[in-house]
Amino acid sequence: MTKVLVLNGPNLSRLGSREPEIYGAHTYDDLVAICRDAGAELGLEVDVRQTNDEATLVGWLHEAADTKTPVVLNPAAFTHYSYALRDAIAMRTAPLVEVHITNPAAREEFRHTSVVAGVATGTIAGFGLQSYRLALQALANGG
Repeated sequence: MTKVLVLNGPNLSRLGSREPEIYGAHTYDDLVAICRDAGAELGLEVDVRQTNDEATLVGWLHEAADTKTPVVLNPAAFTHYSYALRDAIAMRTAPLVEVHITNPAAREEFRHTSVVAGVATGTIAGFGLQSYRLALQALANGG
């Protein structure tokens, strides 16, 4: 069974209470359940993690590179300015799919630029929590 890390950046633990008009009413626990259920259906062992700390997220990306583990990554606010995250992703040794619950291109202008997209295998955005399911499907199909 292929192991996949699903990594989430800042504020995603606040789903359900953080701007539900933008992010919806689903909670972080719902996100975890969707990822685990989708992983089970696809024959993937899914490890879902969340941190508000950039250094922790970089460390998890190093772990994934060292173990050749595919990654689904929602970098959240780090998407737009974290060159440390971008550099860690550039060291990847397996596919990495950037995901977003909303469509950043349809939001505030500062959200239009992703510094990590250029080193990701691909990006899926704007499909709510189903963005994660789509990313896991992409990885199950070879990334």
